[in-house]
Amino acid sequence: MTDKALSDIEKAAVTIISLGETDAAEVLKFLDPKEVQKISEAVANLKNIPKSVVEDVIDEFIDSAEDATGIGINNDEYVKEMLIQTLGEEKAKTLIDRILITHNTTGLDMLRWMEPRQVAEIIRFEHPQIQTVILGYLDSDQAAEVLTFFDEVVRLDLVMRVAALDRVQPEALQDLNDMLETQFSGSRSSQEAHLGGVQQAANILNNIGTTIENEIMAGIKEVNEVLADEISELMFVFENFMDMDDRTLQRILRDVQPDTMMLALKGANEELQERLLGNISQRAAEIMRDDMEAKGPVRVVDVEAAQKEMLAIAKKLADEGEIVMGSGEGMI
Repeated sequence: MTDKALSDIEKAAVTIISLGETDAAEVLKFLDPKEVQKISEAVANLKNIPKSVVEDVIDEFIDSAEDATGIGINNDEYVKEMLIQTLGEEKAKTLIDRILITHNTTGLDMLRWMEPRQVAEIIRFEHPQIQTVILGYLDSDQAAEVLTFFDEVVRLDLVMRVAALDRVQPEALQDLNDMLETQFSGSRSSQEAHLGGVQQAANILNNIGTTIENEIMAGIKEVNEVLADEISELMFVFENFMDMDDRTLQRILRDVQPDTMMLALKGANEELQERLLGNISQRAAEIMRDDMEAKGPVRVVDVEAAQKEMLAIAKKLADEGEIVMGSGEGMI
């Protein structure tokens, strides 16, 4: 832990510990379940952090807080900038949407903290469109678990509805909160909320487990082959390798030819490149870096073909049971 730079999540853990239990608990109230889990795990894994490192982290936090000024002035922009600086743009986006766009969705937010079985029981006898909106709002792994508590016909119908869902009017979200009998706070947003869509359907299927996934995909293909193809294309993308644990990555990379991996990495961002190169031998990684540099520009079509080949290898290993691609640690 101390021989490398701390990650953003580790910095957050250091900051949380420095606040003390009472203040830390108050801060964690404003995070969603996944964020609380990640920070808690990072806190548990922190060991032997030098005082100087802690001081650097706190100084960085204070600098970020001081840069984001304007209390009571343009608060929406303040919140956006603060979250982006703290979490990074991608991770902050969900929170920004939740805080600034859906002020009135406290009832839906409560569902994120519930066990999937409990959520399934709450929505089991609701209209399919209400079920669809809720599944579109939940994180994809939680939505996937909720679906497992419905029968095959209902699962197929709901996944297709999620794929067709685009945006929901604020009044509809308000009605859902009324249905859930929650106490509202804040003003009603005049913006539509973007929920569902083909990507959300793909994300849900990514997390639902191979057997049920195959059942649903087969059903979708019978009804709408074009939609099935769109979902299939989005279900497992090259960036998903970033979320795999080291053991899974190492197993996949054993079956990937060096030239294929080199081409695939030419189209990846630096973080993903280092993630994959870190799971082959140091010597092999050095050779590949040299080869990538010597190769120069390559055609996009060649990069995409190489990435698809690596994805096909991963999917084959998953189908054979050698790796698992679903919800959980180190899984897609």
